[in-house]
Amino acid sequence: MTNGILLFLNMGPGEMLLIVAVILIFFGSKNIPKIANTLGKGMREFKTASDEIRREIRESGTDEEIKGQINEFKEHMDIRKEIENNNPK
Repeated sequence: MTNGILLFLNMGPGEMLLIVAVILIFFGSKNIPKIANTLGKGMREFKTASDEIRREIRESGTDEEIKGQINEFKEHMDIRKEIENNNPK
């Protein structure tokens, strides 16, 4: 994966000019600002959502509470497996 990134960063001015020309041909000069604006809004919403998820995880409880919930879930799953093994369909 890093090789692909390094190849992308190793582009010369000729390749960059070609990419810009292709974008202009496909989308036109009037639509490029609209596309950039839409991409910017999408990136902003993604960042806001990821920050919100991080905040919720931080505020959800301490590590001990989370470990306790995980252990309760594992116990529940173990009990469920035992019931399924004892009562075959």
